[in-house]
Amino acid sequence: MTVRDLQAETTAGWVRGSESRGIVAFKGVPYARAPEGRLRFQPPGSPEPWRGVREATKSGAVPIQPAIPLFRFLNAGAARQSEDCLHLNVWTPGIDGAKRPVFLWIHGGGFLIGAGSTPVYDGNYLARTGDMVVVTINYRLGALGYVHLDGLGKPGFENSSNLGTRDQIAALEWVRDNIERFGGNPENVTVCGQSAGAMSVGALLGAASARGLFCRGILQSGAGRNVIGREMADRAAELFVRTLGKPRCTPKTLGEIPVAQILRAQSVVNRELMNPRDLMVMAPCLDGELITELPTEAVENGSVAHIDMMIGTTLDEWKLFAPIDSPLAHSGESGLISRFSDLLPQLMSNSPPPEEAARLYREAVRKRGGRTTPFEVWSAFQSMRVFHRPAFELADCHERAGGSVHSYLFSWKPAVFSQTLGACHAMELPFVFGLTSHPLTRAFTSFAGSARRLSGRMQDAWIAFARRGEPGHLGLPEWDAYDSSARATMIFDRECTLADNPLVAERRLLDAWN
Repeated sequence: MTVRDLQAETTAGWVRGSESRGIVAFKGVPYARAPEGRLRFQPPGSPEPWRGVREATKSGAVPIQPAIPLFRFLNAGAARQSEDCLHLNVWTPGIDGAKRPVFLWIHGGGFLIGAGSTPVYDGNYLARTGDMVVVTINYRLGALGYVHLDGLGKPGFENSSNLGTRDQIAALEWVRDNIERFGGNPENVTVCGQSAGAMSVGALLGAASARGLFCRGILQSGAGRNVIGREMADRAAELFVRTLGKPRCTPKTLGEIPVAQILRAQSVVNRELMNPRDLMVMAPCLDGELITELPTEAVENGSVAHIDMMIGTTLDEWKLFAPIDSPLAHSGESGLISRFSDLLPQLMSNSPPPEEAARLYREAVRKRGGRTTPFEVWSAFQSMRVFHRPAFELADCHERAGGSVHSYLFSWKPAVFSQTLGACHAMELPFVFGLTSHPLTRAFTSFAGSARRLSGRMQDAWIAFARRGEPGHLGLPEWDAYDSSARATMIFDRECTLADNPLVAERRLLDAWN
């Protein structure tokens, strides 16, 4: 390729990328102005234009975030942090007018950690395999993105809510305005995310200003429940400002506070307000301005029926969090009963006594062939409560409203960690991105032939969905659309199968207890 083949024009100026095996990558491209100083806690603005050609061969800084060693694979670049983080990365097979499908990835990390430049999100393989344009984005995290100051009634913060979500919309607007120059089709955009990224896709369903910016959504291990109410948002904001010691805050004074102090106040808010029921207090909120309705309400009333969806989870979601959830390996049955005793009264109005709940849930897990140790039963319960059931609920709502939806369950387990990790939260990521042999992930996949085969099948499904809204292909059994009676679900494992109503006994228990 010539130098000219590596350059593209954006609305802010020209950028120069780099080429590898036929894919041109542009990294660290600004899609919004740096939200620093007085612009901290303000909605994103248009990027500052530049002269000449900007080098776009290295990823930009990652959003401000705490270092969490347990999840280093999600914030491996956290050492290079800056508030000047509103960048995106583009991988394209050609700077031409081919109008390829666009696949925009929103990273996970609990709205606290992560970046679009994390190595496991490398878009090279998807772009090459699918002949499509892949985009990964950063957005503001933690207090800087999800402390909602608009409810405090202080001048200068009237639109200071859902800033991370506003960033995501700004990135989608950048795609609308620029992606055709990178060989993409702005009218064929699929938004995909995992965990908080999938919850972000859910939040976007409730944001009227995001309508028309994407036509498909893939939600991996996240659904439409994770939008907090106004009361919780205001409590978190008040505590945050009080902890900063700035009760008479202005954009100028808050813009001058050191980042380390912001992170300390963020930690106080999370420590005091998070609980087993409210697992996240820094998340998108129902602010009445950007997000005007809960995502499930938008889906139920048909506001987003035109958006094709693919929704799925991993079988053993909760096992990733076992190290921070005090594993039950040594506490036995009494520990399991204690967990049910502590949690069920907070969450459910019709639950049985904890001993009976443990017995019933163990029997439901046994029915599907799952292991029934106290650790396995608790993991299954939390996986269903936090991930599986919300995913099925969103799929049910969308199908009833006339939308097209496909469901999947990722069940592949690494041989060396089949019991401790199993098919845990985030295990599917290297399969989707074609990175099962990457140094970051091969400890789990062990170069297994089954992992490579499954990765190819999953990539083909994600690509097919991004192209035409139908994930089926010749490498899979026929993949029926989801309906709320059969709940047809593709099981991604060493052998892929289509199953009706997976995990039905466990879901019915939670339905009965609520």
